[in-house]
Amino acid sequence: MVYCACVEDLLSNSREDFISSSEILIKLANNILNNPENQKYRQIRISNPMIENRLLAVSGAMECLFEMGFQEAQDGRYLQFPRGALFDNMKRIRDDLNSSRNDLLSNQTTTSSNAAAAAAASVPDAAGATASDGNSVTVNHSIVKEMIFYQKLNNSFEHVLIYEDKSLQAKARRCMPTEQFTRDATEKLKALKQATNKDETNADDLPGFKELVLLELLNWFKTSFFTWVNSPECSRCNGQTEARGMTDPTDEDRLWGASRVENYFCSNCREYERFARYNHPGRLLETRRGRCGEWANCFTLCCRALNLEARYVLDWTDHVWTEVYSESFGRWLHCDPCENTCDKPLTYEVGWGKKLTYVIAFSNEDIQDVTPRYTVDQTAVLSRRDDCREDWLIDTIFKLRSKRQKDLPEQRKKELEMRSLRELIEFLSPKEVKEGEKSGRQSGSLEWRLSRDEMGSSSKFEKFTFSLTDNEKSAKSFHITYNCAKDVYTRLSDNGNTIMPWKSCAFEVENVIRKVENDWKMVYLARKEGSNTATISWKFDFSGSGLRADQIKIKVSSTTYESGKVTWVLCGGDSCIAVKPDEEVVTSNLKGSETLTLTARLSGGNGNNAFQHTQLFRQQENSDDCPLDLQITFI
Repeated sequence: MVYCACVEDLLSNSREDFISSSEILIKLANNILNNPENQKYRQIRISNPMIENRLLAVSGAMECLFEMGFQEAQDGRYLQFPRGALFDNMKRIRDDLNSSRNDLLSNQTTTSSNAAAAAAASVPDAAGATASDGNSVTVNHSIVKEMIFYQKLNNSFEHVLIYEDKSLQAKARRCMPTEQFTRDATEKLKALKQATNKDETNADDLPGFKELVLLELLNWFKTSFFTWVNSPECSRCNGQTEARGMTDPTDEDRLWGASRVENYFCSNCREYERFARYNHPGRLLETRRGRCGEWANCFTLCCRALNLEARYVLDWTDHVWTEVYSESFGRWLHCDPCENTCDKPLTYEVGWGKKLTYVIAFSNEDIQDVTPRYTVDQTAVLSRRDDCREDWLIDTIFKLRSKRQKDLPEQRKKELEMRSLRELIEFLSPKEVKEGEKSGRQSGSLEWRLSRDEMGSSSKFEKFTFSLTDNEKSAKSFHITYNCAKDVYTRLSDNGNTIMPWKSCAFEVENVIRKVENDWKMVYLARKEGSNTATISWKFDFSGSGLRADQIKIKVSSTTYESGKVTWVLCGGDSCIAVKPDEEVVTSNLKGSETLTLTARLSGGNGNNAFQHTQLFRQQENSDDCPLDLQITFI
């Protein structure tokens, strides 16, 4: 019988490993197939001991999960089976696993316990040692994380070799107006030299010809060549489509590296639209669309096609860009084609507000941890880095680099070594925020950027305080609600006036964002990624109106997971009361207050995903309910 490739890979393990891992895989598949509406079966924690010991360490096991349709969550701590995904692959792989298990179990030939123990003893630990007690090996969680980290490093380091393919470089040059780049760069270089002579500017501070070509390439790529995709247009009516989970890749999709295919639905045509996430830069030269991964992938190839030394930069917090070596400046330049920016490395931390952890650069000759280039607070970054030990990372990068460079000429090795030393000095030097690095993200839809809180300083809110309108003073009543799904406040006590978005009525906001889960169709306020705590408050000031609070009726909603904690407090004057979530509270304990402040504090949770373990106002994206409802009557 011919099985799918991932099952055949699983069969290459020892009989005991196959029986053990296939049992888990079949159970995970049956849980979903038998309970398709139960969300708890659609998420797998990678740190689960069962997953660590019986799947991660077994060749082909994780591939089976991915082939079934599971996807890695954004933080790398979970695997998720998306809503709307098809079950065909899952059924096929489950049936293959069942069939192969039956074949093995019906065979009376067994592997000796000594052989099984020897196989187990060959599994290395994080330090390279092996178990030698003759018993099964327990895989430590830190080892598992480092296994995953190494795979991510190695995959990216292998991927960048494709940019050296001469036929692909030629294909890229055919797409680019190279003569125009040369002509425009030459004219600008001439103008710069004339200005230098006139103003006696230091020539060392000016770009050279290649740097000017790079700027031309960046601008062309952003404005004329590549397109950002929020959701693909309907191929029939060009209308807007809505995300509907994932669908199966075709053989052609896989040929171009698209193991993930997003599924979208056009409500006008009642048709589905596929968006394959291609990982082959040659294919991207044809499709010319995607998100940051596709942009950086294709742009890095274009740089190499113009003989610019370039490396692909992977940010573990979910962004990708390129670095190009500048001979004029003697250093690497940050280049983000999505944003059409060059040499603004602090943009992500200072402008977008990202909590960086690992930023690794990959080229055909080198691999470097370049995180220090992108932060002004290396201490804070180091405190968030827990995917691997720092000495392990240094040693692993050194070994990968040495292996890649072993056949290079000695002169080239020395040149690369000197670059690394200069780069280290650059990392240790003090940093100043440059003009443009405080800007927020430009790529992606407005809603998406707002949900990620990456709009920059222009999106920072001003403290808002509610005061009484004439209508409310006359009625001696105040009533406000908030619907998170529609992101709208409704002031029912003032003719139903509405206010958007959520920040516009907040008094204080620290580390809070509004998050939309497209797969689960849920919306809520949550902590920023990487934050340990968060706070949001709303203030109501009635002083000067001649009125004071009498009775207060309030209902708030919050959701916690694992060790997450949300506390609600309502304060007036010198007194405060705790507000229980999801219960209507009616109180006169704050009677006589001229000001009120409602505050929610979010903390706790487990692992790097802790920020999602505390949520305010979680509700279905089409819900009309108001998880915040505050009514005040006055005396």
